Amino acid sequence: MTFSFTKYQGTGNDFIMVDCTSAENFSLTSDEIEGLCDRRFGIGADGVILIFKHPTLDFTMVYYNSDGTTSFCGNGARCAVHFAKSLGLFKSKAIFEAIDGIHTAALENGIIALKMNDVKTFTKDETAFILNTGSPHYVKFVADLDDENIVEYGKNIRYSSKYKENGINVNLVEVLQDNHLEMLTYERGVEDETYSCGTGATAVALAFALVLDYDDIDVKITVKGGELGVKAERFDDSFESIYLIGPAEKVFDGSISI
Repeated sequence: MTFSFTKYQGTGNDFIMVDCTSAENFSLTSDEIEGLCDRRFGIGADGVILIFKHPTLDFTMVYYNSDGTTSFCGNGARCAVHFAKSLGLFKSKAIFEAIDGIHTAALENGIIALKMNDVKTFTKDETAFILNTGSPHYVKFVADLDDENIVEYGKNIRYSSKYKENGINVNLVEVLQDNHLEMLTYERGVEDETYSCGTGATAVALAFALVLDYDDIDVKITVKGGELGVKAERFDDSFESIYLIGPAEKVFDGSISI
């Protein structure tokens, strides 16, 4: 099978985009996805995103991690919005379906503001916060990220007896100054550090609000691949009007036979 694709990146999180709007039966196996995402023998990416037509919305986004598992991906969704705009599926504001439900997004000058689902609950694991922002996240604040090995730390948490079965994304966070954070992320499904994580940045911002007892959240988060913004409103232990904001860029077009 030969098909066309477009490579995208959003603050260093990279994705293989496939336009399936004229091929509603298009599918890939887990082995094929893993091969496509391989950085030595394939295209190389953190995940694969298929864009399908939706009967009533602008499009459907189907996301696969690089190991073939499915989840929601915030940066992937932002890139999907940019790609869908290039396909003419919407004008300036999009409404689309993903694995965790319906999302809206606005695109202006290459910056995508993606509305995330409300977060109604959180838990604690000792000093770490556990939040599900479309994917489950473990958030721990540390004094200095330079002293941390995110891959080693992340694997220890992700493969611990408590989280091994379903997996969890692991984020370490340093507070640089008021409303400016820096984070490192180990992602399940990729099973390595990634340069950025949108659902992780969202979880980090909400955890920061819980630590400082903020109601109105507007933070800047530095990741290895750039900067993301998160805005939200807090009501006791729940969060609404959550927006993940950041750039998405097309890298190149190509075709591949598998």
